[in-house]
Amino acid sequence: MHICVLGAGVIGVTTAWRLLQDGHQVTLIDGRDQAGAGTSLGNGAQLSYSYVAPLADPSVWSKWAYYMFDSESPLTMKPTLDPAQYRWLFEFLRCCNAERVRRTTIDLLQLAFLSRGELTQWSAQLGLQYDHQTSGKLVMYTDPAALEGARKQVQFQSQYGCQQQVLDAAACIAIEPALGKSQRNWAGGVHTPSEEAGDCPQFCRGLVDAMQGQPGFRFITGARVANVRMQTGALRAVQAGNEWLEAERFVLSFGPESPEFARRVGLKLPLYPLKGYSITVPLDDAATRAAAPTVSITDISRKIVYARLGERLRVAGRIELVGMDRGIPQRAVDELKNGVRELFPGCALGEDASLSPWTGFRPATPSGVPIVGASPVKNLLLNLGQGALGWTLACGSATLLADHVAGRRPAIDDSPFRYAA
Repeated sequence: MHICVLGAGVIGVTTAWRLLQDGHQVTLIDGRDQAGAGTSLGNGAQLSYSYVAPLADPSVWSKWAYYMFDSESPLTMKPTLDPAQYRWLFEFLRCCNAERVRRTTIDLLQLAFLSRGELTQWSAQLGLQYDHQTSGKLVMYTDPAALEGARKQVQFQSQYGCQQQVLDAAACIAIEPALGKSQRNWAGGVHTPSEEAGDCPQFCRGLVDAMQGQPGFRFITGARVANVRMQTGALRAVQAGNEWLEAERFVLSFGPESPEFARRVGLKLPLYPLKGYSITVPLDDAATRAAAPTVSITDISRKIVYARLGERLRVAGRIELVGMDRGIPQRAVDELKNGVRELFPGCALGEDASLSPWTGFRPATPSGVPIVGASPVKNLLLNLGQGALGWTLACGSATLLADHVAGRRPAIDDSPFRYAA
């Protein structure tokens, strides 16, 4: 079967790989010049298999004023004239209840663990190089009450295969000595030894290179999809650049740009782009490398993540509902730089340009559950909505999509991930 995958971020690339392994002819299309150059490019780099609890949480109700009006809030909203913003926000608030969060967490843990197994297998099979780190993760807390809340979450998740420990500050510093010079007053943290990190765009490019040598694969770059051709309720062809491409099936994985494409084929998607920022700190000398963490770190109160990528430190944070505003305000860069100075003061920060400031848009559903599988358009499949967990869930989502195409029994229960009108 000829299948056209629309979008070459980590979701589209892994989908293409998995379909190619099933013997399909696969055409991968992206408007950028290489794979992993959009939302995947500067993401937080953490592979957070045990940290999948959704943004939609009951605590949102008590923190709403803080999120909306406090200048230091890591989550902000800029009202726009786009009705989609308010529809998404309304559905998001409906998901902020304990039972929904419990169910979502269980579903996402199952998908995350599937994804971890697939990534491990593919990496070993292909010998992929993407600064893969398996040094674990510490989620650090300054508020003792919040740490106790984390303890309850750890106990809950232990029923579903998560192996985590709640530790005091001294024990956390023993695991990651670079935290010893931090200027924060830590209450403690949660340690998950099995967590990983890796350079997502390097992984995407490596996977595309592996596909390029296989028959039946074609990668079309620099070609934005301008038009579509529909017939009797099915998508028959897309115009990529100057070329019309026909296929028996299409997979929509355009990330935050998916709703725009979906509207062309008469489909509504419950997605909204959650804007985030990152910097990448070069670790150019022995002293700077020693001052940087090797364990992935999440500063939970600041909502900033730190991931070691070889001789670089990826620093990412913020969640903004601002539409597709691609600007990078200085305050966002300064916030991430200040985070480095607070936690790892020995890491030298050069000029802003050397830090490669970046912004991207996480394509999120209100509940945090991605959509994988069939759509109301007859031959259009969906693999989207992974939000901030795109890198974490990519390989598992691709496997679920491939199982659906093949008519196989899915590796895990796929019912939570099906499209619902």
